[in-house]
Amino acid sequence: MFKKILIAEDHESINISIQKTLEDLHIPNVDYVYYCDDAIGKIQKAIREEYPYDLLITDLYYEDDHHEQNLKDGKELIRKAKEIQPNLKVIVFSAEHKTGVIENLFSDYQINGYVRKARNDSKDLKKSIASVYIGENYLSFDLKQDMKKFNSYEFSSFDITLVSLLSKGILQKNIPAHLEERNIKPSSLSSVEKRLNSLKEDLEINSNEQLVAFCKDIGII
Repeated sequence: MFKKILIAEDHESINISIQKTLEDLHIPNVDYVYYCDDAIGKIQKAIREEYPYDLLITDLYYEDDHHEQNLKDGKELIRKAKEIQPNLKVIVFSAEHKTGVIENLFSDYQINGYVRKARNDSKDLKKSIASVYIGENYLSFDLKQDMKKFNSYEFSSFDITLVSLLSKGILQKNIPAHLEERNIKPSSLSSVEKRLNSLKEDLEINSNEQLVAFCKDIGII
């Protein structure tokens, strides 16, 4: 099992809960911080002392307060931590539920596990630590199902552009002009209508408003 773990979490009660979970797993060395900048300081110090961390457990969002910070959120922390220690394992422990955001964490930030803050999250966190320790990425069953559903939609960059324009209040009939301004093809009204109708049919959605809401909910716009 992991020997040295760093917890980065700005809510004290949750920080203590994670510590208790790690005590149950008999992790011998656990440090915790409330700020992303402090987490980087700990990681750098551990490397200098030739006793680096095996695992970083971090929240995704951090509340602003009177402490001025260079790193504002968990994404920035993960990216910086990976620059300093590329082999560092990372589990994100967050209330975020948007499938697109979670997908992005695995694909672009190379995290090893994601646990959503919810009922039984302590049990889920234990499972994730055990899985990551043996080299397996971890995502809870319900999130796996959501991810599978998300990936089956296969949104193209053109799809995202269309929905993004709708989300800005641009009428469907006016979208071709905006596509032409950006030199995006196809830009005809019939192509736009055909693609939006196809998306709504595939997603079993009845209106452009519902399509925009769905895409916001999964985090692609």
